Amino acid sequence: MDTTDIFLNRLADTDEVYSTISKRIGSESITDGASLSKYLEGIDSTMFRIYLSCEDMTDTPADKALECFKKAAEANENIKIQTIVDEFVNLVDENDRIISKSLPRSYVHRRGIVHPTVHIWFIRRRDMGVSVLLQKRAHAKEICPDCYDVSAAGHVTQGGEFRHTALREVHEELGIEIPSNKLEFIGIRHSVYENGDINDAELTAVYIYRGDIHRNELTLQKSEVSEVYWAEIDELISLMKHNRIKCCVSLDELTMIKKAVY
Repeated sequence: MDTTDIFLNRLADTDEVYSTISKRIGSESITDGASLSKYLEGIDSTMFRIYLSCEDMTDTPADKALECFKKAAEANENIKIQTIVDEFVNLVDENDRIISKSLPRSYVHRRGIVHPTVHIWFIRRRDMGVSVLLQKRAHAKEICPDCYDVSAAGHVTQGGEFRHTALREVHEELGIEIPSNKLEFIGIRHSVYENGDINDAELTAVYIYRGDIHRNELTLQKSEVSEVYWAEIDELISLMKHNRIKCCVSLDELTMIKKAVY
């Protein structure tokens, strides 16, 4: 049975929802719910993998289109549907600029589609050198579970931009708010992570925040972060080069931090 991926964005208007469906199915006749239902009545056997964006909304054009697919599956046992509620993330163009188009996160992670993310590094300077705050990724994370990682990080979701996303991720993962003007942009990185079905291609805006944050000031997002600790940057680099720490941090990124700080 053939599988067709369908993207239903709850933030899209009626024309955009049905235009997207039309392109995915390959039928110009689909312009609204009635024409979609009529099309589905005429097919024999198909599996639809339907991605629905995760906004807390109901009765949107996307939800109404989903009902059309559900009714078609109820009426025809040879039509199967799988519904996946997922976060939709922005994409970037060939010039590394964020564009308005968005796709489900799990889909872009499978297809190697470049998408924008942010990394935020908390740093502090002491007599012995510069330290960075590492977070330990939660055990249940799909990518790099139980690995030490960037202080905070995340995807630029649809309609977002880099700096606002960085501030949001710090608040969500670490439970604190930092002033926007204290967030220093130090550069852009391209990276690819491949493991099994995962093909994650990211364009990452890297920021640093200078401040001596203590563990008792943080409220960790347990679904994302299990623990945090400060690591002296040169010692961390040495541990990574000798494979003595389970870590998914980039050495190139640590070099970026050193250049920005020293």
